[in-house]
Amino acid sequence: MADYDPRITELYDTDNPDGPDHDYYRALAAETQAERILDLGCGTGLLTVTLVGERRTVVGVDPSPVMLSYARRRPEAGRVTWIDGDSSAIEGGPFDLMVMTGNVAQHIPGQQWERTLKQLREAARPGTVLAFESRNPSTRAWEKWDAEESTTRQTPFGPLTEWFDADESSPGVVRLMSYAKFEQSQEVVVEKLELAFRSAEQISRDLSAAGFEVRAIWGDWTREPFNGEQPLMIFEAEAAKGKTGETAHG
Repeated sequence: MADYDPRITELYDTDNPDGPDHDYYRALAAETQAERILDLGCGTGLLTVTLVGERRTVVGVDPSPVMLSYARRRPEAGRVTWIDGDSSAIEGGPFDLMVMTGNVAQHIPGQQWERTLKQLREAARPGTVLAFESRNPSTRAWEKWDAEESTTRQTPFGPLTEWFDADESSPGVVRLMSYAKFEQSQEVVVEKLELAFRSAEQISRDLSAAGFEVRAIWGDWTREPFNGEQPLMIFEAEAAKGKTGETAHG
């Protein structure tokens, strides 16, 4: 896909601030006593740099050069290994903890998703924890996005008007068009995404096929068990013994 507009990237942390989700992942890093952490789809690195600690190695991987350029300018960025690419570019394993935050899992379509999970398993050792979140398809979040009116806000780049078009282009696949109009120049930045909305059952099967065992599915960042109705599903899985896929065949 085309890379992000640098102005949109500059606004990313304001739109997606540090909060309960980051607290959850930091707590998980402490609980697992992780010494080597992978943040796949690290974006601007807002969470990534806070995972750095004494005797802890952190690797951030993202396919967006613009996002990584921003991440590398952060305080403490020099203590993170930044890699431009997707799961096929992962280096520095095996890891003790691997995370995909900001609903990154939904940005990985079809067979790429299966490949990503297998490559994550290859970067793990038995017992390594993989954690990520994904929206619950049954709550149909995209219908709310599509129904929202445009909004205008002040930014360092002047007034910015934003709106969305969203529809389910095929079962479990949502086409999202994001529009950002910089009012001073009348320039409209358009971002086209296809988001995968997978059920808890499907994700659990995919994890098992890749060599992971699901140990919990939470419905919120306070670790309330997922009951099928919450808008978010937070997965914790462990890499099973043996090589990728062995657990699926005995």
